[in-house]
Amino acid sequence: MRCGAVALALGVGLLLAGCATLGAPPRRESASAVSRGFERLLDAVVRIDVRERVFNGGSTRFVSGVGSGVIISEDGLVLTNAHVATPKAVEISITLASLEEVRAELVGWDHWTDLALLRLDMEEVRRRGLSFAHAEFADSDAVRVGETVYAVGTPHGLTRTVTRGIISNTDRYFEASDGVRGYETGYFNTWLQTDAAINPGNSGGPLVLKDGRVVGINSRTYLGAENLGFAIPSNIARTVAAILAREGEVPRSYIGLTPGALRDLEGFFQLAINTGALINSVDPGSPAARAGLRPGDILLAIDGEPVDGRFPEQLPPIQNRIASVPIGSELTLTVKRGERTFDVVVVTEKLESRVGEEWAFEKWGMSVQEVSRAYARENRLPEEAGIIVIGTQPAFPAARAGLARGDIITRINGKPIESLEQLKAIYAAFEEKPDSLLVEALRNRSVTLFVLKP
Repeated sequence: MRCGAVALALGVGLLLAGCATLGAPPRRESASAVSRGFERLLDAVVRIDVRERVFNGGSTRFVSGVGSGVIISEDGLVLTNAHVATPKAVEISITLASLEEVRAELVGWDHWTDLALLRLDMEEVRRRGLSFAHAEFADSDAVRVGETVYAVGTPHGLTRTVTRGIISNTDRYFEASDGVRGYETGYFNTWLQTDAAINPGNSGGPLVLKDGRVVGINSRTYLGAENLGFAIPSNIARTVAAILAREGEVPRSYIGLTPGALRDLEGFFQLAINTGALINSVDPGSPAARAGLRPGDILLAIDGEPVDGRFPEQLPPIQNRIASVPIGSELTLTVKRGERTFDVVVVTEKLESRVGEEWAFEKWGMSVQEVSRAYARENRLPEEAGIIVIGTQPAFPAARAGLARGDIITRINGKPIESLEQLKAIYAAFEEKPDSLLVEALRNRSVTLFVLKP
């Protein structure tokens, strides 16, 4: 329910928590009190409406969402969050500051930093004689705690809303294995924390300084907390946007090593303060595992450059140091294990998400996800192949056969299933000529057989 509706329902002039006072409109600051840069920024902030296809519960359906974005170039590039516009989007519409709507397309997507890049349909812009401004970036490394900032966006669908606050912390650390629609995020950067109000719909909008320059991209808030918002620093956003514009994705290296903070453990490992990072975990089958690294080892240096991972905030730069080298690079890691210090050489692989491609087979009543290399290693599967069942519909063939969420289909009629495309071909043949299929699946690491009937 919107604020006005709440006021009418309560029959009062003042609203609770965040609703405006009814009556005379608030006084507006004179134009001279607002910098030209801030006015230009307001003309660069957009509303983003997205319609996307999702696969769950054994079917395909379409959902709609609203977010914010900021135009960052003359040729119509728009920066927003990865959780606002995903590769599943089938329709993206952008509302300019002039309130005119324009179609847009997804240029690139990077869930690791929760950033996505869109492009306005410039042919439509020119045909209709529309215009827009584009924002400028500030140096996020120069921002200080206590500095005034403004969050601009479309909270709860209310376009071109501005809230004011300060920078509460410049180096906030948190990562999530399922932070962006089930995808990983926050591994390679820290966040700007602000008390400027960020609400649902603000996602992807800019966090700006008084002069209108963008210092961050608003991304998330803590539900139930008051004014705890987080933004992706502009230096990260600018770098990622440039790569997305050029390549559509950000290629990163992976060795399968997860660092941990050493805080309070230096004495136990006989280390000087601010020396090294704990190796928290090593993915099975990864380059780090093949090189003989173990959880509990101490990483002292990468290619001779000392590592300092005493505090959690220092871990993303370590991971980013590894991720930023070209895929296939050799890295020399200096490691301490007990009393012994030694070097190991690892060859990096391409970083992949544990979330594979999704699809739905509606006549079977089954939605699925491809097994990724990361998922296979995380779950210690014997092979990097197979299809995960992520949902079924009651009374449809998959559910009647006994298949359930979490099962991993490995064979059909005795033939190995190594890709989603292979399963799509089997489904197409089933549609043309329905017949029973013998499905072999892993459930709790044990092989189970199912008969999928028409």
